[in-house]
Amino acid sequence: MTLIKSISGIRGTIGGAPDDGLNPLAIVKFTAAYATFIRKNTSVTTNRIVVGRDARMSGLMVKNIVIGTLTGMGFDVVDIDLATTPTTELAVTMEQACGGIILTASHNPKQWNALKLLNERGEFLNAEEGGEVLRIAEAEDFTFAPVDALGKVITDNRYKERHIKHVLGLELVDVEAIRAANFRVAIDCVNSVGGIVIPELLYALGIKEICKLHCNPHGNFSHNPEPIPEHLTELAQLTKQAKANVGFAVDPDVDRLAIVCENGDMFGEEYTLVAVSDYVLSHTPGNTVSNLSSSRALRDVTRKHGMEYHAAAVGEVNVVSKMKETNAVIGGEGNGGVIYPASHYGRDALIGIALFLTHLAKKKMKASELRATYPNYFISKQRVDLSPSIDVDAILAKVKEKFSQYDLTDIDGVKIDFPDKWVHLRKSNTEPIIRIYAEAHTMEEADALGRELIDIIKECAS
Repeated sequence: MTLIKSISGIRGTIGGAPDDGLNPLAIVKFTAAYATFIRKNTSVTTNRIVVGRDARMSGLMVKNIVIGTLTGMGFDVVDIDLATTPTTELAVTMEQACGGIILTASHNPKQWNALKLLNERGEFLNAEEGGEVLRIAEAEDFTFAPVDALGKVITDNRYKERHIKHVLGLELVDVEAIRAANFRVAIDCVNSVGGIVIPELLYALGIKEICKLHCNPHGNFSHNPEPIPEHLTELAQLTKQAKANVGFAVDPDVDRLAIVCENGDMFGEEYTLVAVSDYVLSHTPGNTVSNLSSSRALRDVTRKHGMEYHAAAVGEVNVVSKMKETNAVIGGEGNGGVIYPASHYGRDALIGIALFLTHLAKKKMKASELRATYPNYFISKQRVDLSPSIDVDAILAKVKEKFSQYDLTDIDGVKIDFPDKWVHLRKSNTEPIIRIYAEAHTMEEADALGRELIDIIKECAS
């Protein structure tokens, strides 16, 4: 069994010994630490914390413990139950709550669950804040409320509809254009909360024909829940056979969006953000942001519109921080995560679907034709396993020195930008591993660049 504590929350496999898996004792301690942090740091006086969960099998058990702990700490809990991550983020601000906890292990398999922590703005805690929660949990520096100060539970199941209404109200979402296009859409919601909300969103957008896969939210995922090509072959086949105009796949908490073209080809997870950004930039001039390991295609499209692209360290909280710093109008991550500040600062697949369908309708193109309008890049992902005694930082410093004549970025590992390709080296926070992401105009070139850096790293380590 596994329990991983990090600044972004606590994540683990269900069960195990007291100090091992994600068990009730760990959940209580971490939730109490978060409640203590919020009590000390919030400026909101509602005394409310929102709790939402994806549909994984352990969700109800984890929710009951989290809610019991929060009320035991003296907070009132707004229980929105089955809800997407972006729905929970929006609920925090709509409720004017002090914070929120999302119970989801995102794309991890069914045996995993996690607590993801939000501040009063419905955004993830930053590194310093997350570190303080970990410190409080480790020291057990929290005090439960006396009987007269216990919190209460408010159940509210209306946030799915509120989220959909919010998406439909965005200025760049054109429901009439989507309805007029008469799209047929295929979806794969991997047996989680997407199966509840995505069909309702599509119907509200004017889609009359929906071909559904795995929309029953029982949490016993029918395939690996990460929405990457090797797990979406069934959706690709359905999209083509059903003559759908487009296919959409989401992960269990619906903050990542993968797109399938009408011919069954993958649009490419990196290109979800690229296409949506192209549409937004055509109507709203402004900057864009993605993380250092995301495709250069976003930079190219941003410059085509005469705007500036900025890179952030890997991690949603880092992307959001850079977006605020640069007043970006759109941003996100190359894993299909779209962050649209006109709505909120969180990855949101509902917004991605609505903006993409609007873009596709207005372009009057097939999905494959739209994809062909964007620069073609391929990303290779590799890793180097090193012995625990190796100084990974020293190796990265040697790599920087070796490639000092090129454009280097070192805010998160080392990224080397060549004129026609790039490579990004990042060290793991938990293992003696260097992850290597390389992008070029062909997969062969990207793989070769990754292998070249592997050889250099091993040479530096010897």
